[in-house]
Amino acid sequence: MVKAIRVHQLGGPEVLKWEDVEIGEPKEGEIRVKHKAIGLNFIDICFRKGVYEAPTIPFTPGMEGVGVVTAVGPGLTDINVGDVVAYAGQPMGSCAQEQILPAERVVPVPSSVDPIIAASVILKGMTLQYLVRRCFKVEPGHTVLVHAAAGGVGSLLCQWANALGATVIGTVSTNEKAAQAKADGCHHVIIYKEEDFVTRVNQITSGKGVEVVYDSVGKDTFQGSLACLKYRGYMVSFGQSSGAPDPLPLSALVAKSLFLTRPTLRHYTSTRDELLETAGEVFANVEAGVLRVHVNHTYPLSQAAQAHADLEGRKTSGSIVLIPDED
Repeated sequence: MVKAIRVHQLGGPEVLKWEDVEIGEPKEGEIRVKHKAIGLNFIDICFRKGVYEAPTIPFTPGMEGVGVVTAVGPGLTDINVGDVVAYAGQPMGSCAQEQILPAERVVPVPSSVDPIIAASVILKGMTLQYLVRRCFKVEPGHTVLVHAAAGGVGSLLCQWANALGATVIGTVSTNEKAAQAKADGCHHVIIYKEEDFVTRVNQITSGKGVEVVYDSVGKDTFQGSLACLKYRGYMVSFGQSSGAPDPLPLSALVAKSLFLTRPTLRHYTSTRDELLETAGEVFANVEAGVLRVHVNHTYPLSQAAQAHADLEGRKTSGSIVLIPDED
């Protein structure tokens, strides 16, 4: 038996229960991993509340983790007990001391990357990779708008877009978060509680608009984000922390010949080669200093409910990592 966070009914942070679970031994093509660190992301809140549907109820939440391989199932020759590996996305269930995983969904963690850093960056970093390299390829001379620019994904997105030569505009809620966004490469920071971000973007770009908006907020920013785009601009909606955007008629895109996409990580890492290439670029950028991960908050795994409450209440910045409790 191992300890894990379990959700028996959908709801607030109080539904997260610290319980004993049986995980068994790895079957063919599987490995058993003892977690060293677990990343917490807003998508975990979405599953807890039922915004996204979990495969089963009860379930163990958690979409990314790093750990040491403790057992290897039959048929595997390229992974060994003692290897440090990371994973993100499916299967869900990282909020546990140990987990059984398909070997094809884990990636090796370079020895130069601390497990806590790896756990905080693997999901966010691979999300960033497809956002700035494939959904819309950011290049020198582009101007990009990043919402929630001081958040776990937003802070790293600003860093990567800056390194690619773009002019970065970021929106945040407080002066403290504005300072963080500037440190992460935002050339222009908008405190959206104090000024209208559409008006300010229009001023910054002299009325031209931006090439791409990266919007993880959803309902509260969606229409404004569209208004910030230039002709043939790209609206990349990759989250909905404020709720799902209202339905959009296709005709709304016609005025500026806009592109709209709602991507998800699993479709950009659907093959083993894509997964290894994506993760490899993320870790290379961590090692090179392009991505500077801010692990501003750590919690014992048993206190995941408090971590959820703090994240949902906008009391955090940067990345949040859960550390498994010792038996």
